[in-house]
Amino acid sequence: MIYTIDRFEGEFAVLEHDGGFTDFLRDKLPPEAQEGDLLEWREDSWQILHEDTDSRRQALAERRRRMLEGNGI
Repeated sequence: MIYTIDRFEGEFAVLEHDGGFTDFLRDKLPPEAQEGDLLEWREDSWQILHEDTDSRRQALAERRRRMLEGNGI
């Protein structure tokens, strides 16, 4: 399953999956994990899906740019 880091709250990361949220200990995630990163549990640890995260961030930035220019979604 793929999760998104929604936010950090103290020692917890709030992970989103299919519209639901799960709290997970922040220190069990990769140290470089940031809000908005896509994660997947593989074998025995969380892996950041760097390419998927980058693609998603680029798509959101493009959508934001179009909205600010008045071109809609």
